[in-house]
Amino acid sequence: MASRERLEQIYTIVAQIPVGRVTTYGRVATMTDGATARMVGSAMRHLPAGNQLPWHRVINASRRVADHGGAARQRDKLRAEGVVFDERGRVDAALLWP
Repeated sequence: MASRERLEQIYTIVAQIPVGRVTTYGRVATMTDGATARMVGSAMRHLPAGNQLPWHRVINASRRVADHGGAARQRDKLRAEGVVFDERGRVDAALLWP
């Protein structure tokens, strides 16, 4: 699959994550032809300004927000949607989509 097609597939999957739910980079990768979790992370990192994708709903495999420059903003956006973090910064597994 061409890189552009894979990117579009990643974006299509991320667009479907419901409000108040999260998924992991790896889960998105398994739903994408030929993608890896790292590719999904890179796609989220390089979203064009002004996009409407719910990038903040994609977290790491340990159910935590990855450590990056927008981590605080990501946590705030998730909390605004009702996502609760435990004392270790993890999201309840019941909130994982799909």
